[in-house]
Amino acid sequence: QVQLVESGGGLVQAGDSLRLSCAASGRTFSMYDMGWFRQAPRKERELVATISSGGNTYYVDSAKGRFTISRDNAKNTVYLQMNSLKPEDTAVYYCAASTGNGAYEYWGQGTQVTVSS
Repeated sequence: QVQLVESGGGLVQAGDSLRLSCAASGRTFSMYDMGWFRQAPRKERELVATISSGGNTYYVDSAKGRFTISRDNAKNTVYLQMNSLKPEDTAVYYCAASTGNGAYEYWGQGTQVTVSS
């Protein structure tokens, strides 16, 4: 089992950058596929980006070219670097871990990102 704690959210202006971090407990962090998701008010939770245990990355179209997901297995941490933020990026951002079966079994508590125009 793994526990996830996100940090790094905040209130920024459009065009600014933020880096979210997700610290994981446990010794097997490197074996998990990791993902960042977000949920805006009155909307369903959506995928933002993923990084596999092997380092392969995937981005949804809205994140391509602006967001970068990365991981540091020595620090048991996954990051989401977000540049050129837009008001529509406002949401609670969650990190999640998957054992590789396509489902994300473990979730953090979320961190709020608010982008003002």
